[in-house]
Amino acid sequence: MSDSSLQQRLDEVFSSFQGRAQELIPVLQAVQREFGYLSGETMLAIANFLRIPASRVFGVATFYAQFRFSAIGRKHIMACRGTACHVRGAPRIVDEIKNILKIEEGETTADGEYSLETVACIGCCGLAPCIMINGEVKAKLTPKKIAELFAKKE
Repeated sequence: MSDSSLQQRLDEVFSSFQGRAQELIPVLQAVQREFGYLSGETMLAIANFLRIPASRVFGVATFYAQFRFSAIGRKHIMACRGTACHVRGAPRIVDEIKNILKIEEGETTADGEYSLETVACIGCCGLAPCIMINGEVKAKLTPKKIAELFAKKE
């Protein structure tokens, strides 16, 4: 992406804010929504827009788990590790996904197709163990069902 294109997109995001330091977290969230993650370049632009030190932007962004610093895959997998999912086999489900896709938690496949994230709970405890792929819940999973799911290459 060219510098002018990046700046144009950032200007559009920033247009809904007043440029005040107390807007840091909402600005970080808006930039991540626009780009999918926070790059070093976008965080420096946020610091300039809010007229605060870059170290503060980086400090806040790295403190909160909601912020990502690399692009996610076109198919973003969120594997639940909540109590119900854990008791019903979530660790085996995550291990099977990692084995099939050849990535670890927090990584994206080389082709940019899949990324894997584990989360505390996705709110589908009665369907445990489960995952979400781009917001769609896959429920009552087993390692065999995971192998079948990813054999289809959704």
